[in-house]
Amino acid sequence: MTATPDTTTALAQHWCALSALHERIADHVERRLEAEHDLSVREFSLLTVLSRQTKTSHLQMRQVSEAIVLSQSATTRLVTRMEDRGLLARTICKDDRRGIYTNVTEEGARLLDAARPTHDGALHEALDEARQNPEFKPLVEALERIGDR
Repeated sequence: MTATPDTTTALAQHWCALSALHERIADHVERRLEAEHDLSVREFSLLTVLSRQTKTSHLQMRQVSEAIVLSQSATTRLVTRMEDRGLLARTICKDDRRGIYTNVTEEGARLLDAARPTHDGALHEALDEARQNPEFKPLVEALERIGDR
């Protein structure tokens, strides 16, 4: 199927709206997390992803990078900063000494537990505000439908 100029324009407009909605939500959540927990959205995402690991199921750095949508080098720098803050710890894989695992420390888990309600509340606030904008309303409703599944 070949896109006509009208459909391409509509698609581009929807993409711009989605991008703007994402930026607004991320900014709102970021401000709340920073103010209340000294935590960025990326740091919150990293703690969330790593907290889902089990003792037998660890993610490789490439998988972590994909999950938080950062390059591997940026993810490594983020991990290092969070390790310096005592939120993460790296350990050598017992089965393969070349492998290094990154785990959430007790301090990191406490911070994540404290930040979750802030994150979720800020997300709901941002979505409620976005719902008032006719351009964003269908996107918010689509997101809520996905969440209901």
